[in-house]
Amino acid sequence: MKKILIIIFTLFTMKTFAVDKSTTFNNEIFQKAQLEGKTVVINSWNETCTTCKAQIKILDQAENEFKNVLFLSFEQTKDKDIAKQLGIDYWTTIVVYKDNKEVHRSIGQTNKAKIYELIKS
Repeated sequence: MKKILIIIFTLFTMKTFAVDKSTTFNNEIFQKAQLEGKTVVINSWNETCTTCKAQIKILDQAENEFKNVLFLSFEQTKDKDIAKQLGIDYWTTIVVYKDNKEVHRSIGQTNKAKIYELIKS
């Protein structure tokens, strides 16, 4: 009985922490933005990752505030080809591109001020 309760609790909490986000990364959009010199923020996440969920909340706020920045995201374990293309190995990775090059890479950052600083600089 104890094992059944542990399994039910685990499944329930995993769904509670699930990130409601979809993959928005598209190579054509990414390349076009790079050619146009736009700032691009890419977020790698996983459905059951609580740190990812915190990052997504902050990046959703940033997307509303930084209208001239393109925000893209992808689900790390499902979109392995994107992760390989960008050299991203961890779920909680935020990568910022400016002027057609990577300028910042952050892993596991959940501090809003620091994430905003990455985007602004």
